[in-house]
Amino acid sequence: MTTANDFLMAGGTTSAKFPAIGTTVTGTIAREPEVQQQKDFQSGELKYWNDGKPMQQLMIVLATDERDPSVPDDDGERAVYVKGQMQKAVKEAIRKSSASGIAVGGTLTITYTADGEAKRGFNPPKVYTATYAPPSAATDFLNSGNSQEQQPAAPQAAPAPAAPAGVTPEALAALAQLTPEQKAALGIG
Repeated sequence: MTTANDFLMAGGTTSAKFPAIGTTVTGTIAREPEVQQQKDFQSGELKYWNDGKPMQQLMIVLATDERDPSVPDDDGERAVYVKGQMQKAVKEAIRKSSASGIAVGGTLTITYTADGEAKRGFNPPKVYTATYAPPSAATDFLNSGNSQEQQPAAPQAAPAPAAPAGVTPEALAALAQLTPEQKAALGIG
């Protein structure tokens, strides 16, 4: 679902492209995946099955290392539109990871591995493989909306050491508010 700020600040997310066999797109899931109706690539019209039901797809926005030098302020976010054979590959990757589903903070990698069999005069469908790594337990906790107000007051702790590379002060502050039992449950000391 599009949030008010996403709507207001959006300029559109660049689509991930899989132009040739061997192309891989990998990134961290940057926002909640969104189920949406497919559109015809040529006309932009919404697509429906023969029985009148809408054809659905899952849009997943990944924070990638990709940058297009011709696009000013390219932040590396790429939208992947999961449907058809790609949906099967992503579903299998999630199952193999033992995750219960896809989540913000998880890492998704999709690779275009082959062309399938062409049918009825259409181009051959692309065949994909995927891998998925769920977010860590600490990331799950921080993304779940838990805050100091929702948790019992933690005892005052000694000042925290300097943050390791890539850890934000906000994340450290949130972790500092955890009780020893919560830290143990997350596997952090």
